[in-house]
Amino acid sequence: MPKNDQTNYGKIDAQVVKGKEIWESNNCMGCHTILGEGAYYAPELTKVIDRRGDAYVKAVLMSKEPWQPRGRKMVAYAMTEAQAEAVVAYFKWIGKIDLNGFDRIVSPLAKDKQ
Repeated sequence: MPKNDQTNYGKIDAQVVKGKEIWESNNCMGCHTILGEGAYYAPELTKVIDRRGDAYVKAVLMSKEPWQPRGRKMVAYAMTEAQAEAVVAYFKWIGKIDLNGFDRIVSPLAKDKQ
């Protein structure tokens, strides 16, 4: 309902749209999930900014070397700073969607399930 909008739609701006386009063009959902949707190979990213912070996420996206946490390898996207900032803007926007009290969505394959 309009009075109870939980989508965070009003906060979408050009930077968020660009980040979403980068997310889609790189098929990030082929490995990651957002809001529980996507693949379970890599971490769930709905609240990644809350968990890791802007600088960490930007470093991963801008890395020229494949990222290998816990033995799984992420492609080295070597994004520009502008591209990484757009993806961070998208993640920040996603992270502000009202999850009805759930603090994060956890992949069923996560080792740190609570």
